[in-house]
Amino acid sequence: MMRIVITGGPSSEPIDRVRMITNQSTGELAVLLARKLMAAGNDVELFLGRGSIFRTSSAEYFNANEDLERLLGEIVNREGVHAVLHAAALADFRVASILVEGQKQGVAKISSTAEAIQLRLVPKPKVISHLRHLFPKAFIVGWKFELDGSPADVIGKGVQQIRAYETNACIVNGSAFGPGFGSCDENGLVHSVGNKEELADLLLKMIRESGQSKE
Repeated sequence: MMRIVITGGPSSEPIDRVRMITNQSTGELAVLLARKLMAAGNDVELFLGRGSIFRTSSAEYFNANEDLERLLGEIVNREGVHAVLHAAALADFRVASILVEGQKQGVAKISSTAEAIQLRLVPKPKVISHLRHLFPKAFIVGWKFELDGSPADVIGKGVQQIRAYETNACIVNGSAFGPGFGSCDENGLVHSVGNKEELADLLLKMIRESGQSKE
């Protein structure tokens, strides 16, 4: 039995106390992966964005990126985790300031009658940049979802992610890649699969092979 951590679904960033910025991630892939890997006899810890449409009672839920990072840091015996599948669609930016009709706002709720609202967004730290420190012995898989560009472009970005954050693999998908999913290592594309079920089987194989290579 292997210990596997999976993240999925969207994070959210507050605009005011009732509104937020999020994305269209549903959590479906993370839930499918968790069920598939648990059915294979593994110990799976699943962390889902609270905005996920696909949910399960066995998951822990988070709002912002910081919430997820805190939950990951609270995992007991992180050095005993065999693999981390980081499929969560996390925010790249946060709201730094708000202008309502040209005036800076710090109110709990922006008036619904406002005629013009400007949000200033600034980059957020990336959770993936801390995964190797949190899970020093794990086989870590990141994700790269791209809509624009060519398959070569998204594969290149996947390779860059691996090298930048000391992960082991990157799953690439989106219209830039084309149908299905690709699995990259630091040298480029290694495997392609047609759907989420095939991806789950591939990831299980990759995790098993990574464990055998350490023996």
